[in-house]
Amino acid sequence: MSAPLIIVGGGIAGLSTALAAAPAPVLLLNRARNSAGAASGMAQGGIAAPIGGGDTPQAHARDTCEAGSHHNDRTVVELLTGEAVAAVNWLQRQGVAFDRDAGGALQLGREGGHDRPRIVHAGGDATGAKVMEALVAAARRAPHIRRRTDVDVDGLLLHGGRACGVHALDADGNAEQIHGCAVVLATGGIGGLFARTSNPADADGNGLALALAAGAALRDIEFVQFHPTALALPGLHSLPLVTEALRGAGARLLDAEGHPLMDGVHPLADLAPRDVVARQVWQACRDGGTWLDARGIGTAFPARFPTVFGACMQHGIDPRLQPIPVAPAAHFHMGGIAVDADGRSSLPGLHAVGEVACNGVHGANRLASNSLLEGVVFGRRLGALLGALPDAGDMQGKCTLALRKSSLDVPRLASLRELMMQAMGPVRSGESLQAALQECSALAAQGWQGALAQVMLEAALRRTQSLGAHFRTD
Repeated sequence: MSAPLIIVGGGIAGLSTALAAAPAPVLLLNRARNSAGAASGMAQGGIAAPIGGGDTPQAHARDTCEAGSHHNDRTVVELLTGEAVAAVNWLQRQGVAFDRDAGGALQLGREGGHDRPRIVHAGGDATGAKVMEALVAAARRAPHIRRRTDVDVDGLLLHGGRACGVHALDADGNAEQIHGCAVVLATGGIGGLFARTSNPADADGNGLALALAAGAALRDIEFVQFHPTALALPGLHSLPLVTEALRGAGARLLDAEGHPLMDGVHPLADLAPRDVVARQVWQACRDGGTWLDARGIGTAFPARFPTVFGACMQHGIDPRLQPIPVAPAAHFHMGGIAVDADGRSSLPGLHAVGEVACNGVHGANRLASNSLLEGVVFGRRLGALLGALPDAGDMQGKCTLALRKSSLDVPRLASLRELMMQAMGPVRSGESLQAALQECSALAAQGWQGALAQVMLEAALRRTQSLGAHFRTD
C-alpha cells in the first residue's frame, strides 16, 4: 500500500489505530505541537475492565447500558466490554505501568454507575497522561508511522464520492493537499464549544465540522455529558477535573449549607451516573455553590490523587483541610460521526474513532472510565481493518475539495460558548433551545463553530423527551 493511511488526531484513539495498522504506512496529523493538546492526556479516572474476581463482561455491559439509559447499541457494548481485558493487557505491552497493590495485583477503583470496583489506573489520577506517554513512545519507535504536528486539517479531499485525503494548513498558514488510501478522524470532542469544559480549548468539534462539510451523517449529537466535578474557578474556560475516583474513595458532595447533596436523589448517591449528579450540582451552583468534601482521604491525598492535589494547591485550596469548590463542565460527547462497529462512516473512505465517532456504545450518557477503553478497543479494531486494505492507487489531481467554513473570531466564539452553556447544559428547555437557535443563526453564517452549534441545537429541539444527558424541564 503506497498511499498512507491518514489519521487526523494524536490522542489515544488515533495512536491505537496507528499502531494497530502495522505494517501499513500511516501519516498521523496532530493539530497541537505535541501530545499535550489531546484530551486523552487529561483523563484522570482510569480504564474500566472486568478484571476483579466475580466480575464479567456481561456485568460491565449491564452497567454501561444502565448509565446510557439503554439508548446504547447492545452489540457494540458487548464488543467493548468483551475486549476490555485484552485492551488493558495490550496497553501493558506498550509500556503502561498500571498501579498495583502490595501483592502485585492490579488496583481496582470504583466510579459512578459501576456496581463494583473495576477501574484500573496509572499514577493514581494520572492515567490518561501515563497511557499517552507510553503510546506516543511506541508510535515514535514504530517504523510505519510518520507524525506531523502543527497541522490544522480544514477540509477533506473527495474522489468519486470517496474520501481520498485532506486539505491542511501548517503553522505558517500554508495550504497543502495530502492524499491517502483512507482518512480516519480521531479529533476528539466538543467541550471547547462551551463556556466551561474539562477539555482543552481546541477540543471544539473540528472533526464533526469536517464530516458535515463532506456530507457524512452524524448521530445523537444532542447528547453531551457534563462532568459534575470540575474545579470551580471563575473566569477560566478549561477547568481542572476533580476525578470521580475521589467519590469512589468516600468523598461527598455538599450544598451551600453543608448538607449532603445526593442523599435521597439516587440509590447510588454520590456515585450515581454522571447525568444525574451533574443536574444536582448544576442546580446547587445556582443556589449558592457546591463543594466536594474529600478531607477523609487525609494525608494520603498527594500520593493517591496527585493531579487533583496539585491543581487545588495551585489555586490556594488544600483539599486535606477544606472542601473543594466544584461545578459542572462539558466533558464528553456521546454523539458524533455516525459509524459502524468498524469505524466506517456513511462516506466511503472516511472513518472515525474515539470521541468524535458515534457507534452507539455510550447511549445517552457515557459510563465512567469507558472513554479511554473505547479509544483503545475500537482504535485497534479499526487499525487492523485499514492495515489490510489493498493499495487504492494514485488519486492525486483527481479530487474535489470539501472545506469547512472559516473560524469565528474570539469575541463571537466567546458568545457562542456562553450560549451553548446555558441552552445545551445539563438542564434544557424548548424555550431556551429555540431562543439559542435564533441567536446562533447569525454565528452559523460567520464560522464553522456556529454552524456546528446550530446543528446540535436543532437535534436537541427535535428530541422532545428527556433521555440520559439530554434533560428537558418541559
